[in-house]
Amino acid sequence: MRQRDYFFDNAKFILIFFVVFGHLIRSFIEDSETIYTLYKVIYTFHMPAFILVSGFFAKGYYQKGYIQKIAKKLILPYLIFQLIYSVFYYFLHQGAAFNVDPLNPHWSLWFLISLFFWHLLLLIFAKFKPSVAIILSFAIGLAVGYADWVTNYLSLSRTFVFFPFFLLGYLMKKEHFQVLFRPSVRIGAIGIFVAVFVLFYFNPNINYEWLLGSKPYSVVDDASISSMLTRLGFYLLSVMMMACFFAFVPNRHYSFTKLGKNTLYVYLLHGFFVRVFRESEVQDFFNDARSFLLLAGLALVLTLLLSSKWVTAVTQPLIELSTARFKQLKRQIRTIFRYYRRKYRIG
Repeated sequence: MRQRDYFFDNAKFILIFFVVFGHLIRSFIEDSETIYTLYKVIYTFHMPAFILVSGFFAKGYYQKGYIQKIAKKLILPYLIFQLIYSVFYYFLHQGAAFNVDPLNPHWSLWFLISLFFWHLLLLIFAKFKPSVAIILSFAIGLAVGYADWVTNYLSLSRTFVFFPFFLLGYLMKKEHFQVLFRPSVRIGAIGIFVAVFVLFYFNPNINYEWLLGSKPYSVVDDASISSMLTRLGFYLLSVMMMACFFAFVPNRHYSFTKLGKNTLYVYLLHGFFVRVFRESEVQDFFNDARSFLLLAGLALVLTLLLSSKWVTAVTQPLIELSTARFKQLKRQIRTIFRYYRRKYRIG
């Protein structure tokens, strides 16, 4: 791995941890003002930053066969996991109506279909001047809230609302991130994180659904000019919080760095654990600050486990439609077995 890749792999691993942690604490936002505040702070930056990084690596969209490659990487796993989650929910909810609808993504699967659409949108927006493309993308994200029919269907709402972050990532260069590493910027970032936490804590009526981008204005608030201004405010907040987050992402290699390549595995698989957790009585154990620190630890362990070479090797056929990792793991195990058999003369 080259030095310049460490930053993005580190960022992706940290962000997928926040995704898992955010989904785990969702069950407790009605019970604790602190957890509700933390939940909203996380959602101001974790998915926007994830989307921005995805856009940064979409610079090869114009290459021959790129769209077909992206479709295989995103749409096929989407369809597979739509079916798997439908079966999973059927048994989890003890025989509820079995329903498979490929046009209404289950829970977190919206990201796959939106990511595919964002690549398609680049074919149009990349033709404009960067300033025009950015302004137009934000304008569409603001205007689409007035269309009541733009909802979770085909993940259209999130596709348009979050596309500006993807476009920003596509237009950015590594040098833009390096500016954030200045000590003065990092000090300011700490102050901004604290200020945003305080803002949310003392204004609990701020609806977290503004951060999800999944519903029209008429559902979240009302279809007035103030709704558009509110979304614009959250856009500005997310851009600022993303900058604060990236300011603290390390640019060195760590033990978890290489796991940043496996975030898609964590994203697709963690939902099974989170959904079981939400339906179980285990969550009743988490009722104070100390136990919520344990929950953060659980999120980290789950992130490490689902991004490990063992889990990725077994699940790669479902996620990447390939057995390369599994074959590689088999060779490694066979090599280790032969070594110890020769060393201890087993067999």
